[in-house]
Amino acid sequence: MPRHLATCTLCEAACGIVVEEEDGKVVGVRGDPHDPASRGYVCPKVVGMQDLHEDPDRLRAPLIRRGASFTETTWEEALSFAAEGLRRVRAQHGRDAVAVYQGNPTAHNLGLLTVGQAVIRTLGTRNLYSASTLDQAPHMRAAHEMFGHVFYIPVPDIDRTEHLLIVGANPLVSNGSIMTAPDMKRRLSELRARGGRVVVIDPRRTETAAVADEHVFVRPGADAALLLAMIHVLFAEQRARPGLLGRHLAQIDELREAVRDFSPRAVARATGVEASRIVSLARAFAAADRAACYVRVGTCHQRHATLVSWAAWALNAITGNLDREGGSMWSTPAADLVWIADRVGASGYGRFKSRVRGLPELGGELPIACLAEEIETPGAGQIRALITSAGNPVLSAPNGRRVEAALASLEHMVSVDGYLNETTRHAHVILPPVSPLQRGHYDVLLAAFGVRNHAKYVPAALPKGAHERHDWEILLDLGLRLRLGDGALSRAPLAALRAGLGRLGPEGMLDVALRTGPYGLSLKKLAETPHGLDLGALKPRLPAILRTRDRKVHLAPKAFLAELPELRASLERADDPGELSLIGRRHLRSNNSWMHNCERLMKGRARCTLLLHPKDAARLGLADGDLAIVTSAAGSATFPVEITDEMMPGVASAPHGFGHHREGTRMHVAEAHAGTSVNDVTDDALIDRLSGNAAFSSLRVRIEAARKAAAAE
Repeated sequence: MPRHLATCTLCEAACGIVVEEEDGKVVGVRGDPHDPASRGYVCPKVVGMQDLHEDPDRLRAPLIRRGASFTETTWEEALSFAAEGLRRVRAQHGRDAVAVYQGNPTAHNLGLLTVGQAVIRTLGTRNLYSASTLDQAPHMRAAHEMFGHVFYIPVPDIDRTEHLLIVGANPLVSNGSIMTAPDMKRRLSELRARGGRVVVIDPRRTETAAVADEHVFVRPGADAALLLAMIHVLFAEQRARPGLLGRHLAQIDELREAVRDFSPRAVARATGVEASRIVSLARAFAAADRAACYVRVGTCHQRHATLVSWAAWALNAITGNLDREGGSMWSTPAADLVWIADRVGASGYGRFKSRVRGLPELGGELPIACLAEEIETPGAGQIRALITSAGNPVLSAPNGRRVEAALASLEHMVSVDGYLNETTRHAHVILPPVSPLQRGHYDVLLAAFGVRNHAKYVPAALPKGAHERHDWEILLDLGLRLRLGDGALSRAPLAALRAGLGRLGPEGMLDVALRTGPYGLSLKKLAETPHGLDLGALKPRLPAILRTRDRKVHLAPKAFLAELPELRASLERADDPGELSLIGRRHLRSNNSWMHNCERLMKGRARCTLLLHPKDAARLGLADGDLAIVTSAAGSATFPVEITDEMMPGVASAPHGFGHHREGTRMHVAEAHAGTSVNDVTDDALIDRLSGNAAFSSLRVRIEAARKAAAAE
């Protein structure tokens, strides 16, 4: 039975796998014991690699919408139709009338991160959107202001730390996030076995919190205040000791002054954490020989999300735990992500703003929270055509119903996607790429956040069919047609250009990046180590990586200080006692909406439930399994209730990515487990002002029993 090495691309762990094939059909997937990063580990999601490839619902040929239905067509007709519509919109309304949205799977796709970005970012439109402003923009803005580049995001040196403080993250389920760390269960066990300590701060007792040494409930949206209070303690008790790191730090006095008003006593009520416990958290962190504070998705979904990232990294810095072994460090990737980002224009901040709300770009992209309004609002620059690539914003963007209505109004929509889903059903043409097992892979993005330096390239495990296309080939062809036209006279040069650029392809661009990288590698050298190459533990990188004007770490950026009065004001506001805070969650067997069509991953009890603490359930008259209506300023949605003491009182939790009940899709497993889209109630008006990231979490909602609402009618 033929076996092929590959990489699981279903989450950021990027585990090495072995694909077993028989007569062209995938019959099994297992962990690669010789992969130096994952060491044979795989999580339950790995079967999704097989299921996605074999999925009968996955599109194998292009679709064109004719009236209310889709029909299969040839690649030539589909690409010509797609390009003609985009050219028409650009000719009539200008370049900014065409927008692009890229979804989360882009991060796991070598072709989309190389050729794809080169094509998309030369379309000449300012209306570029991606999943970055759904989950990571606060880290990017903080990195830009503190270190000088949006992709200089530090990660915990988890294999050498003695004290890991986790805020708003659940790495046992996520397998790390902006922290490429396969087998987090083993890593956390090893940390504790060597005498280390794990502390989790979260409004829910997550899977990670359940195995931690200490779990602290915190009110949603109060993480910035809590971390600033910890910094306050360290300054007040003269425990802020950066040591040798101090020569690389600027604005430490300004930081001390900035946290003066954030004493533990001042923030205790707003955070829900007693002042004495905040003091003990700060002292324990400062006392540890090697400590790292790690914040992630839960903190990125807040009104003051960027302040959380800033406070976490400032806490690491003033305790001397930034850029040191066992602290928070930077990877040294073989293919430098910063070098690549600079060349495709994916760096910087505030170079232009959105048309309607005036929100600034970050990394060359605008916040997804303003996509719907940019489509709806007439005037110069109004979005009238959209290209989506590997994304489903109807289920992933805030106020999904508004996004859905906006998509239906577009003059032309092109989707590069393997499924007819809640978003692509609005497209005029769908261009399906090959499955992940049919493309070569190198983790250009994720290797930049590895907890250990490594490099691995694997060629496609399975061949591409004669009538199949890679997603980068689709975008390249589309881009060339937009530039050249595709009439009879242009077909010859179009084919020649396509062939020439195609010969370079993602692998050619990767080879250039590897050769110019810090290790002087090449694709050929990586081919000699097919299981992957271990490049060693993380090493100090300051001041070499700093891009700030003075080549110092900026501990008190002016923009962040200017936001502190609003943070202080939010601490003083009284909440409506009839409301709860809604937060999200994820599951080990799921990673966004596009994995819900894998039957083996969707087995078991229903996961799209509303978690409530027993006290809240009793007050609302709800029992396990009852239907509850959740209402916000953006709308209402109904969820089955699941009662658990893992929730902090006053907080409810619903997962994201569900809502597969829309008509006109072709995802039969997902439809059978439709669930409810939490983004039918999230509000696109709520954002983190510093980064533009959608503020999904800490949303104030009212909850009532569906039977009571029905009786009232």
